[in-house]
Amino acid sequence: MMVDLPPGLDYNEWLASHTLALFDHINLFYGTISEFCTSTGCPDMTGPGLRTYLWFDEKGKKTRVAAPQYIDYVMTFTQRTVSDETIFPTKYANEFPSSFESIVRKILRLLYHVVAHIYHCHFREVALLGLHAHLNCVFAHLTLLNQRFNLIDAKETEILGDLEAALLGDSTSGTSTTTSIQDPPSGAT
Repeated sequence: MMVDLPPGLDYNEWLASHTLALFDHINLFYGTISEFCTSTGCPDMTGPGLRTYLWFDEKGKKTRVAAPQYIDYVMTFTQRTVSDETIFPTKYANEFPSSFESIVRKILRLLYHVVAHIYHCHFREVALLGLHAHLNCVFAHLTLLNQRFNLIDAKETEILGDLEAALLGDSTSGTSTTTSIQDPPSGAT
């Protein structure tokens, strides 16, 4: 119910509010454990299953960077994007761009990488700080939003499929049937 589109609410507005909330929570969460994520300790941006994430610059060039640098790029890109009034409008009568959903997809994919890295490389510190319940809640929110609106490619999310199943139960796992995914309302792009 947390991610169901309420009747009468604009689909893009709903995506924007969830994207902003997830960005704020993941950014704050990473800030609490960032001292453990260093260039020497995390020379690559990795996730479970030997997954390595490469950064794509503005020209589309792939670059291997240390995890703190990758995460800084993600947070900077996201902050710049959500602050851009032409992409995330806040003033009455301003419209979302036609590319809005694809921009949200990119942001959520990048934020998913950050969460995957935290689980893979820093869960011990998260648990020692007593923050695992909060991390699990943020991950559940991201996962449920993705399941409801199919926003992140399954190849990206399969690496945390077991965790998803453990936290949400097999009936909502992305590895089960896609009958739980709600299509965006007609006219939404």
